[in-house]
Amino acid sequence: MTIKELNLFEFDSFAKLHPLKSYHQTSNYALLMAENGYEYEFIGYIDYNGTIKAAALILYKKIGWKAYYGYSPKGFLIDYFDADLLKNFTNDIKKYYENKNFVFIKINPEIAIGEVFKTSNNKYDCTYNNNTKIINYLENNGYKSLKEINPFDYLIPKYNGVINLSNFDLNCTKKNVRNKIRKCKKQGLELELSSYDKIKNFYDLIKAKKKNRDIKYYKDYFNIFAKDNLIDLFLVKINYETYLVNAQNDYNKYSKINFQLNELIKKNPTKSNINKKMESDKILNNIKNDIIEATNGIRNQEIEKFIAAALVIKYGNRIFFVMSGFDKNYKHFNANYFLHYEILNYYKDKYKFADLNGLAGNFEKNNPYYGLNQFKLSFNPRVYEFIGEFDLIINEKKYNKLLKSNKLKKEFKKD
Repeated sequence: MTIKELNLFEFDSFAKLHPLKSYHQTSNYALLMAENGYEYEFIGYIDYNGTIKAAALILYKKIGWKAYYGYSPKGFLIDYFDADLLKNFTNDIKKYYENKNFVFIKINPEIAIGEVFKTSNNKYDCTYNNNTKIINYLENNGYKSLKEINPFDYLIPKYNGVINLSNFDLNCTKKNVRNKIRKCKKQGLELELSSYDKIKNFYDLIKAKKKNRDIKYYKDYFNIFAKDNLIDLFLVKINYETYLVNAQNDYNKYSKINFQLNELIKKNPTKSNINKKMESDKILNNIKNDIIEATNGIRNQEIEKFIAAALVIKYGNRIFFVMSGFDKNYKHFNANYFLHYEILNYYKDKYKFADLNGLAGNFEKNNPYYGLNQFKLSFNPRVYEFIGEFDLIINEKKYNKLLKSNKLKKEFKKD
């Protein structure tokens, strides 16, 4: 068998049918990365009958004088359990890229090695599967397993939450989510499927999280995937008129309850009745604040006040949350919960699974990502641990020099 460069059509045709397919292994993703400092090529491993047995998108960059590194995001597309195929492919790809002055190729295959469960004592543990054998197969063939010191050290998260959309509804979420979603609807939140002309609105809501990504990156992202109808942009806005009507209806309802409690106290001023009245006063005061906020929104003519947004990729039978964000000035609306729930609900009859785009492997409360984890876990996903990141070392001497020079750490620093 031999390594051969594939054209765009050959690669995409093979990749979309592979069990390990991912939007990271598409010509669309290659074009996106080409706009962000990488060169790329598609390679195939061809047998004597001309059949493609393995393939990969290889992104590459210069790193040091006359030296390059490669990166195959969520690659290679190969049967990792076929020992002979993996061995021969690895040896041939090393020779192929050694002639191109490559030092190493980084891979992070989308292979789940275990599922994370909550234990009886509210801890989290992982039950591992047969895919763990692939770690040894890779290491025995010269792949260096990279350790994740801190959560999200890897280029692609090692832990991920996946939701089965075929049976998803509001009752699948935790109680606190259900309560928040119902409140969001009363507050007039609406989901809007938007287009390219709203990218600026999206970017304004996520730029604080991605300071090293400018708006051009997200414009390119949308345009490149949109040409094949593989991406959607969603925005959440406040309909202040709906908000005001609902608040006024609530005020009328709870005013009557409050009046009844006031009369009850006059006749029977027990501690229990007084506490009920105090709680009713608090609810009524919150509703008054809602009326003021909704009235001000209408008065200020905030017809399209966007407070949350998300980019979603559609590939195969899955959707992927690429990036989402919300306006922290409107945190009390819980728009991020509404955004995710409505998007999941929107796709549930169109796709089978939803990828929540990463959780921190540390599930303890002292983890700085505890809030992020709890947010995603509140949608009750199945949580998987993936195989992680490996470097296929092609030139060990140069690789060790790069490690000592700190160039690798600088190159793969997360934004």
